Amino acid sequence: MPTPSSHDDDSDAAGLSRRRLLQLSSGAVAVTGVGTATTAAATPATDTRDTVRCPHATYRPKMVHYDDSLHRTCGDSEATRLFQRDVRRSFERNLPTVGTLLDAGFIPYFDFFADDGTSHWINPRWIGNGGIMDASRPESVIVDHEYWRPIGAMFIAARNGDRIDPPPSVYDDDGRECRPWHTHVGFPGRYAWWKYRLVYDDYIRFPCDTPWMMHVWRYGDPARAYDHAPPADGGPPAEPAGFDTDADPREETLAPEHLPDALREQVERLW
Repeated sequence: MPTPSSHDDDSDAAGLSRRRLLQLSSGAVAVTGVGTATTAAATPATDTRDTVRCPHATYRPKMVHYDDSLHRTCGDSEATRLFQRDVRRSFERNLPTVGTLLDAGFIPYFDFFADDGTSHWINPRWIGNGGIMDASRPESVIVDHEYWRPIGAMFIAARNGDRIDPPPSVYDDDGRECRPWHTHVGFPGRYAWWKYRLVYDDYIRFPCDTPWMMHVWRYGDPARAYDHAPPADGGPPAEPAGFDTDADPREETLAPEHLPDALREQVERLW
């Protein structure tokens, strides 16, 4: 397996103060009062043995690529255009609105409560179900809060909660494989994946990294379909909510208070 290629200028945070660590960890789980610094401090990641067992892990947010194919191979290819087209068509047919996400079993994850304009929603039934890079069943979907719509898929290469090595290649161009996957080795990302497994798999051991993940954006230049940041344009005017709400998507951005009460209470209990 290739050595993951870092594209993050964060260095190991051995000198981080305990107070700063707790600030970072609580930021990763800011869920309307759920996931306080006390909770984060109780996780195994604050144990100094973590740096011995996980030598590549950091306390600061950090992401590494599987290899450098994202920059070397995965350009504006026919295979990429077709993959992005399949994602776009799947969203248009099956997941056009937030309401259809709810109907399909997606739930908002931690970052929905961070008010940063976009968030990840996950479908526990589709994570680790054997289908990877299936445009009709993305494990995670990125939602644009301004436009009230899914704008991209995040595929997760996992089986039974563990990452699959190597992750699948989008295409092979004369031996130049396109594997635009990334993993999170920083504490906030590892905490988020640990929390998910704790809730859904009853798995306690704190991970050294997350499974391999890959974005495919519904909009934008196919040459940038796998970028980590979403396209600047979220698409046409806001979609209808797709579920009962008093909010007007044309006037308001999607926020926790707009969720159905039962779902909001469920998410607060989970995270």
